[in-house]
Amino acid sequence: MTNIRFDKKVVIVTGAGGGLGRAYALEFAKRGASIVVNDLGGTGNGEGSNSAAADKVVDEIKEFGGQAVANYDSVENGESIVKTAIDNYGRVDVLINNAGILRDASFAKMQDSDWDLIYRVHVDGAYKVTKAAWPYMQKQSFGRIIFTTSAAGIYGNFGQANYSSAKSALTGLGRTLAIEGGRKNILSNIIAPIAGSRLTETIWPEEVLKATSPNFVVPLVVKLCAQDSTENGSLIEVGAGWFSKLRYQRSQGLALGTKKTISAEQVAQQWNKICDFTDADVADSIVDTFNAVSKYVGIDLLNAKK
Repeated sequence: MTNIRFDKKVVIVTGAGGGLGRAYALEFAKRGASIVVNDLGGTGNGEGSNSAAADKVVDEIKEFGGQAVANYDSVENGESIVKTAIDNYGRVDVLINNAGILRDASFAKMQDSDWDLIYRVHVDGAYKVTKAAWPYMQKQSFGRIIFTTSAAGIYGNFGQANYSSAKSALTGLGRTLAIEGGRKNILSNIIAPIAGSRLTETIWPEEVLKATSPNFVVPLVVKLCAQDSTENGSLIEVGAGWFSKLRYQRSQGLALGTKKTISAEQVAQQWNKICDFTDADVADSIVDTFNAVSKYVGIDLLNAKK
């Protein structure tokens, strides 16, 4: 098996001052990449700033002979983060959108400020950094982008309406950019890591934190960002040495046609059929939705023209 290397590649890791971000930065540097270690240095709920976190990781990388530079911007200033890569190394090849915070509260108790800050960091931040890196990746016809969702973003979770909806948004962003960037060899994938971090160290016991070490997530991200990787638009859960790709399924459903008026009572009467996943179809794209309508209802949405 050929070793995966990133010589002459430039990797931006947001939120790289600790946890998963630090683990990514160290591993990519060991594999030859030049790293932009981005970290605002704030608290887990998004308050304050400190350059020490990013500086420490840069020092670690330089100690073993790697190349790295620190950046202390919030991900909301994505242009500045990418500018750090361009000014120091002249390019950007890999972007790992990892930065994140928590502002947990039940929906009834949630404040607008809790909602807004989560969206600014997770959604706007990932957008800003990716938007700034995109033209460089287009020009060189190469890019690898990782978006970080979570189990809460996939399934929902009590007390995390802000966080789970923001993380869900990143799945939509990642899948769309996979479609738009794929023809230019800019591949985007979404991971849902289960990993111990400063956001979980206060609630998980030591044995769980050890089992969910960020080091068990890093191999997947390295594989997805490899030069010869072809994986694109995938959603993958990962943690504790476990790797699992997710997909959507669609039931055969209920087709009542469009020739007659349909009542709510008809839908209610056959609800079990609508929810029956026997012989379910795999749904990979919006094209599958159009094909399903064409198949069951007889309207060809894909080829319809006015």
